[in-house]
Amino acid sequence: MYRMKKLVVAIFAMSMLLSVSSVAQIIDEAPIDGLFQDESWSVDVKPIAFPTIRKADVMWSKRIWREIDFRQKFNQKFYYPLDPQQNWKSFIMVLLDALKEGGHFTAYDLSNTDELLVPITYNEVVGRQTDTLHQMGRRPYPPYEEYDTVIVTTFEPSKVMRLRVKEDWYFDKQRSQMMVRIIALCPVMIKERDGQEVTEPMFWISYSQARDVFAKALVFNEFNSAMRLTYDELFWKRLFDSYIYKEQNVYDRRINAYAQGLDALLESERIKQEMFQFEEDLWQY
Repeated sequence: MYRMKKLVVAIFAMSMLLSVSSVAQIIDEAPIDGLFQDESWSVDVKPIAFPTIRKADVMWSKRIWREIDFRQKFNQKFYYPLDPQQNWKSFIMVLLDALKEGGHFTAYDLSNTDELLVPITYNEVVGRQTDTLHQMGRRPYPPYEEYDTVIVTTFEPSKVMRLRVKEDWYFDKQRSQMMVRIIALCPVMIKERDGQEVTEPMFWISYSQARDVFAKALVFNEFNSAMRLTYDELFWKRLFDSYIYKEQNVYDRRINAYAQGLDALLESERIKQEMFQFEEDLWQY
């Protein structure tokens, strides 16, 4: 009888252990956050291949600098999300994470000619955005002595609200069409000083070097969540709105050096129309 009771207790204890382990196993399994188990967040594709260019086929070319403002509704896909979600990150976080890992592409210091000359590291990029301000104050009680307050402002990726694009437009006589090739990109911060908005460029990167990173980074598709885009496709299909702030010229000056306000916007539009008019004139008989 005693052995029988012992056997019953052992069987009961074993069944309890098995039930607890099965429940723990069910709890450990992550729930499906969607219609089905989606593995497409892990993107491992190669960028779209550039068309080949022969020097002999380029009969006309012009370098253009344009700026993409993330605050425009059509460009908000560059700015959001503020908090990364799986493989969905804002454009500046894609750049900074790749720079921090290293080995993907190189960041270059700013120069007057916007050339990729002096490499800089991730720590230098972030360190330059850390400001230390010393502010003197006076205590409100006797003996009213002065004291020094140190205000440290760290880098905030959410302040990166623009992107400068350096690109070459050219007419390929082999294909008989006007084409464009993005050369470099430069993220720009928007800061407020003395009540006014000022721009602060951060660094330049080679677009061709960064394409492997862009091809693996997803972008929000407002029209169809089942068909996700990558930043490489976004630039390739030119799914952004921008304005020209400089064209290659003998003075090497920007549009805002000789035009302001509405006149600058009209000058930007004139340059754009001039390039397309050149292509149209080639086919006039």
